[in-house]
Amino acid sequence: MTHDGTRPLRVRRLTDADVSKAASVLVEVHASDGYPVEGVAQPEEWLRPPGLIASWVAELDGDVVGHVAISRPGGEQAASMWLKQSGLDPDRVAVLGRLFVSPAARRRAAGEELMKAAHEYGQAHGVRLVLDVVAKDQAAMRLYERLGWKRIGRAVHEYGEGQRTDAFCYVSPES
Repeated sequence: MTHDGTRPLRVRRLTDADVSKAASVLVEVHASDGYPVEGVAQPEEWLRPPGLIASWVAELDGDVVGHVAISRPGGEQAASMWLKQSGLDPDRVAVLGRLFVSPAARRRAAGEELMKAAHEYGQAHGVRLVLDVVAKDQAAMRLYERLGWKRIGRAVHEYGEGQRTDAFCYVSPES
């Protein structure tokens, strides 16, 4: 317990029992922030993208309040941009995504701790992580940059039926 009587934040691997809880938080985040821009018609499926490698949840007081995942590249501009810039073998690059934190749990370091868990996994497996973020998500970009992620370029995120929005691509710190 912390000094205020709450349990500390805990980040752990996602289990099957967490999926519906994380999906509910995702729907809440989408209603609050418009993330993800694609919408969340099928939130449980969205949490398990093709090429999923690993995912984590953040818990506060026993409730799932956040999520992050790492996946194999599947055409993301950040991955192709980093592969071109770095010359790395494609097996040494993975995509960090599906990062969200409940509005009620923000300012409790959940996003930071989820990012750290994913980064530590990448380091342990010799994989550099990349991500893209839509330009409107300024708070997310501040978090990435504070954690040492490097902006590697601009992209256009395409979604829905012909919708487009500006995005930025990032790569994780080396160590």
